[in-house]
Amino acid sequence: MLTRLLAAERILIAGAGGGHDIYAGLPLALALRAAGREVHLANLAFTHHYGLDASAWAGPQLARITPDTRSAEPKFPERSLARWLREHQQPHTVWAFASTGVKPLRAAYRALVRRLGVDAILLVDGGTDILLRGDEAGLGTPEEDMASLAAVAGLTDVPTRLVACLGFGIDAHHGVSHALVLENLAALHRDGGYLGAFSLPADAPETALYLDAVEHARAAAPERPSIVQGSVAAALRGGFGDVGPAERVAGSEPFVNPLMTLYFGVTVEALAARNLYLDRLEGTVQTRQIASAIADFREELPRLRPARAYPH
Repeated sequence: MLTRLLAAERILIAGAGGGHDIYAGLPLALALRAAGREVHLANLAFTHHYGLDASAWAGPQLARITPDTRSAEPKFPERSLARWLREHQQPHTVWAFASTGVKPLRAAYRALVRRLGVDAILLVDGGTDILLRGDEAGLGTPEEDMASLAAVAGLTDVPTRLVACLGFGIDAHHGVSHALVLENLAALHRDGGYLGAFSLPADAPETALYLDAVEHARAAAPERPSIVQGSVAAALRGGFGDVGPAERVAGSEPFVNPLMTLYFGVTVEALAARNLYLDRLEGTVQTRQIASAIADFREELPRLRPARAYPH
């Protein structure tokens, strides 16, 4: 995956599922910038943008967030990241896509690609539910991930389009069977779309900066921290088992472990081709339409792939 990204000159790293997903791409962004690549950051935003100044809008469903962007929202990951980047003398614009259906989201992506002249897009997912194809017993939280995947899958003029997942195992509290995630990766491998896995080195400067950024984001919104990024951070510090963020999801038993520090890389083309319902999302303009399309698809299936346990 890194080899393909290093072959590009201008790269857009975008959080696929919203929230703090873009933080999962921060170590890669820092490493690529250190290697001389021009890297831009974006995120599918959960924050309501209705109160943003008109000057923040770069186009329909696309906002340019800076450290000084004003908002009444208490949780604003894009602005928190922009402020952290400025504190560390990094380019500090973070682009925010509104949470919408595939049609307007793809238009916003296309406008940003043209504006920045990027030749590679990397979608990053905190967790691994973006790798699910649709017939699994539990899908996690697919709506935003699938909007991003479908939107970028349609940008065929961008030479390199990849997906990276960080936080293997975290989606268990959303009903995801990670044995099925591995089965899907094996299928992508057979298709030539799996690009391998690699871990964040504990002693790498990018890892230290990532940990600092996650803590900075937690301090900015202590009442609603990211459980995903907090769990990855705990794993990077050597945590194991029921450790990590103090916050808990009802009914879950945290299992922080070294696998959470692994990136899994795949191509957008192969992942989109393996998805069983992505074509049904093409005409959607709102996120709730995506949820309805997924629900309708699953009702038509004769059976779901049951969750599997690890054999060892």
